[in-house]
Amino acid sequence: MLVLNILIGLLGLGIVVFIHEGGHFVVAKAVGIQVEAFSLGWGKRIAGFKKGGTDYRISAFPVGGYCKMKGENLLQQAWEENSSTIPREEGSLFAAKPWKRILVLLAGPGVNLLFAIIVSAIVWWIGFSITTFGNKIILASDVAGGGQETTYPADTAGLQTGDVITSVDGHPVETYRDLQEVFAQNANTTLHLRVKRDESAKELTITPSLDTSTGAGQVGIYPWVEPVIGNVRAGSPADIAGLAPGDTIVRADGKAIQNSMEFVKLIQATGKPISVTYRRDGTTHQTKIVPGMTSDGRAQIGLGFKPLEVRSPTLGPLGAVARGTQETFHTLVLTVRSLRLLFSGVDLTQAVAGPLRITYFIGEVATQGFSLGVGEGLRAFFNFLSLLSVALFFMNLLPIPVLDGGQIVLYAVEGISRRPLHPRVVYWYQLVGTILILMILVFALFGDILFFAHQ
Repeated sequence: MLVLNILIGLLGLGIVVFIHEGGHFVVAKAVGIQVEAFSLGWGKRIAGFKKGGTDYRISAFPVGGYCKMKGENLLQQAWEENSSTIPREEGSLFAAKPWKRILVLLAGPGVNLLFAIIVSAIVWWIGFSITTFGNKIILASDVAGGGQETTYPADTAGLQTGDVITSVDGHPVETYRDLQEVFAQNANTTLHLRVKRDESAKELTITPSLDTSTGAGQVGIYPWVEPVIGNVRAGSPADIAGLAPGDTIVRADGKAIQNSMEFVKLIQATGKPISVTYRRDGTTHQTKIVPGMTSDGRAQIGLGFKPLEVRSPTLGPLGAVARGTQETFHTLVLTVRSLRLLFSGVDLTQAVAGPLRITYFIGEVATQGFSLGVGEGLRAFFNFLSLLSVALFFMNLLPIPVLDGGQIVLYAVEGISRRPLHPRVVYWYQLVGTILILMILVFALFGDILFFAHQ
């Protein structure tokens, strides 16, 4: 499975990078900068053709690609010859006016953002289903039991097990997924809740705490899941005991079961054979389950409880484009906000993913989706690519030398001053940027190695 995840991840990462380079290529051609090579993949050229002065090639490692513009090597030449100017050959990168170079640089991140909008719009147009649970909650402190010492934001806010959270900051909440998203995106931010408790409504405030391992907000709640079995793994203790999808757990070990968490907690607490009363087609039955053990010593019986399936609204093409655009810019805002969280005490080795982890995550999301069907797999795959494209758009426009944003700053200075850049200035500027990026890459790879070491 790990190998499959990596292969699918490489494909996804390659698509995003290739689209980025394609943006540079198209605009470079449009403004008169000659592109010497446009490659699908990296490494040795194995096939291709030449047209219009460009070598269109497929390279040995067919992931991502690159766009080689005429004159990129002239900076190195000027440095070696101790020249005061960079040679300006016709059709070369440095012969183009600064604004044209800036357009070329903007095009790469720009098409990534456009790709994200298009993918998101197509997903909304086709429609999709998600599995989640309702907006009724269980406090994590109740699940942990009376001996737990952690005080969660949910406890401080005055929430109780059995509460139904109906809105957050005035926005309606219908599912547990809605709650997960809003709490995860608002670490250390005070939110106003409207809660239904029994037959009364209450107004509460809550401030999600920061999970330093992920950078997400957390409040200490679980979904209240009715104890109706959704699936039973073949050959598992639950299967051997005769349980089947659709059965409702009524009692376990003589105790009434109101939700799935109570049942799971009981199984984990005993780890021994346990009597279970369940209801099937209106008739009550009894059985005994002998729990198995996972590799980390936890009791398990091999069943899952029935989730809530929510279908996306039906949208026409224009509505889908509008929703896709909205979702993409919402993701962009969250990406910008996540940069601030890096300086808020998060564990950077866990919260910052490098290329290895990103590749793995793309593949993992896709393979989990494909386990639910081809359509769900493709939706999950391209949704993640959309998210990655937005991140690539933002990160590439940061004013860091070597990145597109850093080069834009450099060429903007040249355009404002109306003086050609000195080769030494450009060289050292790019060298500093290269060292900075390599340091970030090494740090991220270190975090990736730690991540895989614990898998």
